[in-house]
Amino acid sequence: MNGVSDGEDHVDLIQSQWRRERPDVDVSPQGVIGRLHRLALALTEELVEVYRDFGLSEGEFDLLCALRRSGEPFECQPSELARLTMVTTGGTTKRIDRLEASGFVVRSTANSPDARAKRIRLTDRGRHLIDEAFTAHMANEVRLAAMLSVHDRETLEPILKTWLACL
Repeated sequence: MNGVSDGEDHVDLIQSQWRRERPDVDVSPQGVIGRLHRLALALTEELVEVYRDFGLSEGEFDLLCALRRSGEPFECQPSELARLTMVTTGGTTKRIDRLEASGFVVRSTANSPDARAKRIRLTDRGRHLIDEAFTAHMANEVRLAAMLSVHDRETLEPILKTWLACL
């Protein structure tokens, strides 16, 4: 079997090859893990295409979203942004630097002479950008999720939530 036949996908082919070569190993988890991995990569490509339309990387989009959903005055400490975006503080600093250079965020030490109390604030320009980008992002997610039936989405969401909590 060199190719994928009707009704099968690439993961089926891989599993078939491993079953032939290593019948002593249970390869059934590949049916779920392999497909989820491939799906995550495909979804990421679909998502970042929208971010690129707004001149943003995935990480920059994520950081601007974290600031925007924090509510007025749309600011957080860098360590909080790192936690919210699940990125190291060094990675967060690089994103902040790029966004600051673009005029989408500013560093603020308002009400504190302590440099460690710096907060990152979304500028008006940044707020307008992320509002537009987020609207487009959600329309894209609606499009992608619509590939599944409502029933399948309602079934899948709690399963994924449970699995994610376990990890």
